[in-house]
Amino acid sequence: MPPALQDLTVKVFADGADRAGILQLVQDPLIKGFTTNPTLMRQAGVTDYEGFAREILAEVPDRPFSLEVFSDDFDEMAEHARRISSWGDNVYVKIPVTNTKGESAGKLIRSLSDDGIKLNVTALMTLAQVRSVAESLRGGVSSYVSVFAGRIADSGRDPVPMMAAAVELLAAYPGLELIWASPREVLNILQADAVGCHIITVTHDLLRKLGSIGRDLDDFSLATVQMFHDDAAAAGYRL
Repeated sequence: MPPALQDLTVKVFADGADRAGILQLVQDPLIKGFTTNPTLMRQAGVTDYEGFAREILAEVPDRPFSLEVFSDDFDEMAEHARRISSWGDNVYVKIPVTNTKGESAGKLIRSLSDDGIKLNVTALMTLAQVRSVAESLRGGVSSYVSVFAGRIADSGRDPVPMMAAAVELLAAYPGLELIWASPREVLNILQADAVGCHIITVTHDLLRKLGSIGRDLDDFSLATVQMFHDDAAAAGYRL
C-alpha cells in the first residue's frame, strides 16, 4: 500500500494561476506553498501581471509564493526580480537557468542571492545544471532549485535516479531545497517523497486526483466501468 498523504515528508506546492482555485487551496493544510509562471497565467486569462500578483499575495501572505520574471535580458531580469521580490516577504522570484539564447543565468543568480532575494531557479533538466546553480546560490539566502522531472520523463528518460542524485548533491548546500517540477501523475508525488525531494509542485488538476492514493483497485475498476456506462448513456449512443 502507498503511504497516506499525511505521512509524506515532501512538501506539496500548488502550481497554477486560477485565482478561485488558489483561494480554495489556501484552506487545505496539505498545500505548503504556491507557484505559477507566465504560461499558466496566460492560460488563466491574466492580463495584468502585477495586479494579479499583488492581489493574490494579499490573499496568501503566509506561505511561499513563486512568481517568475519574463524578460530575456539579464539586466532587465534583475530589475524585474527586485521589483517582484518587494511585493511580499513570502515571494520567491523564479529565474530561468538560461535565457532563450542558452546563456547561463549564473551571474544574475549569484547577484540576486547575495542581495537577499529568495529565488526559485527554474527549468533545470540536468545534474550539471543543478551543480552549477547550487554553486551560484552557495552561501546566499534560502532558495529553491527546480528540476523539471516531468519533462525529463517526456523525453523517455526515467527522472527518479536523477532526482535522487540531485537530492544528494544539494545536501552539501544548506538552505537550498530541491523541487520536483512538472509532475505528470500522482505516482510522481510518492516518488518525490521516496527519494527525499523537499518539494513537489502540483497542478490544480492533478491535486484533484489525490483522493485516489491508496484506493482499493477493485473498487477503482468498478467505478471506471460505471463511468464508461454513464457517459455512453448520457451521450445517447445507440447501435
